[in-house]
Amino acid sequence: MSEIGDTDIPLGQEPNDKRLQKIKGGIFLASLTGLSLLGGFGLTIGMAKKQDPSMFSKGMATYQPGISESGGHLALRALGRASLYSVGGVGLFSLIVWKLSGAHNMQEFTTKVQSILPKIPKRESTGRSEFKTIRELFEYLIQEDGRKK
Repeated sequence: MSEIGDTDIPLGQEPNDKRLQKIKGGIFLASLTGLSLLGGFGLTIGMAKKQDPSMFSKGMATYQPGISESGGHLALRALGRASLYSVGGVGLFSLIVWKLSGAHNMQEFTTKVQSILPKIPKRESTGRSEFKTIRELFEYLIQEDGRKK
């Protein structure tokens, strides 16, 4: 007698398994991108503050006579607009290419693009490709560089 949750379908062939895996992958990439963006922006702000603290504090002030907004607000607004334009532009371009191709799913789109674009020939590697340590890799690179000179 089977217990609750047991099925005759093998584990790798569940229909929702691939979809769930894609969702998890998308969430991972989105979170990695967001963290990278925040980290890079934070490091840049920190470097600017470290270079000239007095000017940085003047730029972050909320009100200064003759200046309608602070440098920090201006930078954040510019970053927001640039992000919107770049993501929107790439998304629009991708949508236009997708619709012009007439594909209904990713497999059809891949097939159509591969038939249009030229194939890139694969070259056989003439050198080594497996190394046990970083030191072995660097020694190999030094030897190869010496041969070419």
